[in-house]
Amino acid sequence: MNLALWIGAGLLAVVALAGGVSKAFVPKEKLAAAHGGGWTEDVSVGFVKTLGILELLAALGLILPAVVDIAPVLVPVTAVCWVLLMVGAMVTHGRLGEARFVALNLVYLALAAFIAWGRFGPGSFTG
Repeated sequence: MNLALWIGAGLLAVVALAGGVSKAFVPKEKLAAAHGGGWTEDVSVGFVKTLGILELLAALGLILPAVVDIAPVLVPVTAVCWVLLMVGAMVTHGRLGEARFVALNLVYLALAAFIAWGRFGPGSFTG
């Protein structure tokens, strides 16, 4: 169980890192032109950058607290926050008719829910 949770957290951290870097450092116009980036046309640059920073923090929060053994409860808390972020992403992509991205976000949501369930429960760092 512990290995599966570490693998899941690692995969999700890579996803969060990639999304965070692109949103925080790639110009909004370039994101809008990319496949699935149409959502950026209706939001401010600050909003996109904020999402990018949140995703970068999520990448850290899924791994770092457990690795350094400082407040490891932040791992499942971060996973719950990721679930909420993915709900918002699914709603946004759903409104734009981007079913493939809704399905992809659902996979990320399920992975984050697994991590949250596992780290709050049977795979807790405190047990």
